[in-house]
Amino acid sequence: MNYNIILAGVGGQGGLSVSVIIAKAAMKAGFQVKQSEVHGMSQRGGEVLANLRISDGPIYSPTVPKGTADLILAFEPLEALRYVPWLNVERGVVVTASEPIKNIPNYPDVDAILAEIRRLPRYKIVDADRIAKAAGNAHAGNIVLLGAAAELMPIPLHELEVAMDEGFAKKGEAVVLANRKAFNEGRSQK
Repeated sequence: MNYNIILAGVGGQGGLSVSVIIAKAAMKAGFQVKQSEVHGMSQRGGEVLANLRISDGPIYSPTVPKGTADLILAFEPLEALRYVPWLNVERGVVVTASEPIKNIPNYPDVDAILAEIRRLPRYKIVDADRIAKAAGNAHAGNIVLLGAAAELMPIPLHELEVAMDEGFAKKGEAVVLANRKAFNEGRSQK
């Protein structure tokens, strides 16, 4: 089994935190994992990309080749569209937030971006920010998206929950519980 994930967003959205949660959960489940990160800018608003490869056998490269991603988990719709060439169109799924981060002056029309994503065979467009706010943590849009993608990954749900809880434990019980609620709300998105 090989499973390739592209995580794409902009700085400050928590995409790299989600990548770490998935990687830890996969390792706890007994999989081999390779991860590669690219930070476009070391500040909010710059491109952030993580390649995450999960396998039950050896993995020889940390980067996902074009056309082989089983999942594109995008925290911003334009970033989802940017990485569609990496998607395996036969079986891959794009899970993306619906709300843009307009970090460039000529940001394209959001409706046009979402229309392009809807042309794909398999996708989920999630209003992650709204769901996160309703769950009690406006900063948990990334966790809502993790929940929306959870059933697509070969990682047991319990391992994802444990890795997520451990990742937020230092921030206190209230943050752990709000993120768990955001994760579960994300899981309910079809």
